[in-house]
Amino acid sequence: MKGILGKKVGMTQVFTKEGKLIPVTVISVEPNVVTQIKTVEKDGYVAIQLATETKRTKLSNKPEQGHAKKAGTEPKRFLREIRGVNVEDYTLGQVVNVDIFEEGEIVDVTGTSKGKGYQGVIKRHNQSRGPMGHGSQYHRGVGSLGTMRPMHVLKGKKLPGQMGNVQRTVQNLEIVAIDTENSLILIKGNVPGPKKSLVIIKTAVKKPNAKNEKADLITYIEEKVEESVNEEVAENTTEVEGEEVKEETNETDGTDRTAEIEEEKSSQE
Repeated sequence: MKGILGKKVGMTQVFTKEGKLIPVTVISVEPNVVTQIKTVEKDGYVAIQLATETKRTKLSNKPEQGHAKKAGTEPKRFLREIRGVNVEDYTLGQVVNVDIFEEGEIVDVTGTSKGKGYQGVIKRHNQSRGPMGHGSQYHRGVGSLGTMRPMHVLKGKKLPGQMGNVQRTVQNLEIVAIDTENSLILIKGNVPGPKKSLVIIKTAVKKPNAKNEKADLITYIEEKVEESVNEEVAENTTEVEGEEVKEETNETDGTDRTAEIEEEKSSQE
């Protein structure tokens, strides 16, 4: 089990060389710092605490500053635990980057869903509405709240209420690409949460050892090597042409002088 904290940037799409379109979610990952290592002897369970996104010391209290100082880092905004990891592979203050994952790996992504506010049963629970005409008195209501015998609403009845703003996990998502230069992870499909929200990427619980083949994606990076080669060839050709022009001018100058000398001799005679 391994994991990392990141921020959801948004969604886009990539193409394979076979012409297949893959919708992906882009997740930006700042360097994560291991701020605490928990063991069975001391804490009762095994886990590591990861922290990300540095904040100013002025905005953190003394306990936060002391906790970060033990790991040799600055106070962080987000701290989350990753359970079930091999504690021996981590040290206090270690920096974790996107290279801990590989392309094609299957992961679970956890985030906080978008808050929708107070909503009715049609939007919240996908229930159907009643007829809108012919004298109907029921349009978007809850419907039957129970039979006559219990004389009360049964537990678990789907009613209007707060929608969204809860922690959700999407399982078995594939990592399509990893950009180590820009610290980005491209995950196939959508993940919970709005843009700029915190997400946790962990090894899939149901498929911990699963890994798909690496997708052969189309890249739009300009090849600067060919341009540099072409520039060198152009410079060499211009130098060669310049030398030829100089030789031609020298030859023409020589012929012109000989003609003038012959004319002077003939005039003197």
